[in-house]
Amino acid sequence: MRIDIVTILPQLMQSPFSDSILQRAIEKNLVEIHFHDPRDYATDKHKKVDDYQFGGGAGMVMMVEPLALLLDKLKSERNYDEIIYMTPDGVRFKQSIANQLSIRENIIIICGHYKGIDDRIRQQYVTKEISIGDFVLSGGELAASVVCDAVIRLIPGVLNDGTSALTDSFQDGLLAPPVYTRPAEYRGWKVPDILLGGNLKEIENWRHDQALQRTKERRPDLLKD
Repeated sequence: MRIDIVTILPQLMQSPFSDSILQRAIEKNLVEIHFHDPRDYATDKHKKVDDYQFGGGAGMVMMVEPLALLLDKLKSERNYDEIIYMTPDGVRFKQSIANQLSIRENIIIICGHYKGIDDRIRQQYVTKEISIGDFVLSGGELAASVVCDAVIRLIPGVLNDGTSALTDSFQDGLLAPPVYTRPAEYRGWKVPDILLGGNLKEIENWRHDQALQRTKERRPDLLKD
């Protein structure tokens, strides 16, 4: 998989990909991450990428020309499965979307800033708009990092145990059950006996029941879906 990230703050974006699972995915050549600064495509001497919005109002808008030139260049080099714009009014990001994106080959993610991007870019280039929640960030970079993390960990070979992601919360429409590790007793706090018995069928049923109960208590909306 190749992910091209359009951002005016490439230095901010580099940190999430420099450690842990995402770093290993890059080192294994399972994913390529490339950053592109629209300022490199600005046509004036000041490398300006934002301007006042037509019609007045507070907040600057990312200009159409630098973004269009950048996206044209990327599209001339390869075919992209998705061109994603991170925006509060996009579709709410969830596990099913991460699953879909994890089997794509080439993706562009556009990180907005200021008041957003000129809507002509959204109309002419963007194929999917994603929000990570009902709140506003200073820019799309942190949201893009969240999406990348959720997607990349699903690529076969990224996690040491390929089945681990299949038992994550939301994969089966439920929250994950509680988990425990050694020691079996600490300060009088005991691990449920059923997890120590070795009966895999009973353990599987217990985990399903616990996941269902936790979902009912914490996210009943998932059961409606």
